[in-house]
Amino acid sequence: MFSVVLMMACQPQEETMASLPEAPVKRTISGLVGGPFETGEYYQFGMPDHIAAIDTSPGWHQAGQKLLIQGTIYQQDGKTPAPGIILYYYHTDIHGVYASQENLDPRVTRHGYIRSWVRSDDQGQYAIYTVRPAPYPDTDMLAHIHPSIKEPDIDHAYYIDEFVFDDDPLLTPEKRAEMENRGGSGILKPEQAGSLQVANHDIILGQNIPNYPTVPQD
Repeated sequence: MFSVVLMMACQPQEETMASLPEAPVKRTISGLVGGPFETGEYYQFGMPDHIAAIDTSPGWHQAGQKLLIQGTIYQQDGKTPAPGIILYYYHTDIHGVYASQENLDPRVTRHGYIRSWVRSDDQGQYAIYTVRPAPYPDTDMLAHIHPSIKEPDIDHAYYIDEFVFDDDPLLTPEKRAEMENRGGSGILKPEQAGSLQVANHDIILGQNIPNYPTVPQD
């Protein structure tokens, strides 16, 4: 896990075929991975050429509760680290608004300016430094962070469970029971470390994701 500062001539046919590497196992897809995703293409707008495993979001500089989310992205078995996975995220500001900025790409105004990307490293790890978002004003909606996953061999991004907060008084037993656990539980359990809240959060690719590609069995 990341450390917190406070805190990769002709031969006979038989011989030639034997020397060739095995073809990669093909995964089959039976439908749209993840199902309908209204703003699924937004992840690519403004995406930099180089994406690091550790990111500091534009929201970090707001005068709110600083938050570190760190974890490992795993393959479908829940054990094998998954490197090179892009995690795109966006969330409201400390006032519960998807705020705009002058330089914000007009195609993503619905996501606001607090948006960014991480790409899991060789060990599947990632870390996000941001500010804890506020819930939408005058509603009983939970404070949340919207995450989505882009895998190299799947053409489009799919969403996983929103990141919500275990200590949020709006997180009732009924709302907990409604969660789909896409990619695993989205409930963050932040612990205070000085002025920083730290939440360890792992993601399992394909877990409860409709039409997730499968590897054919022998």
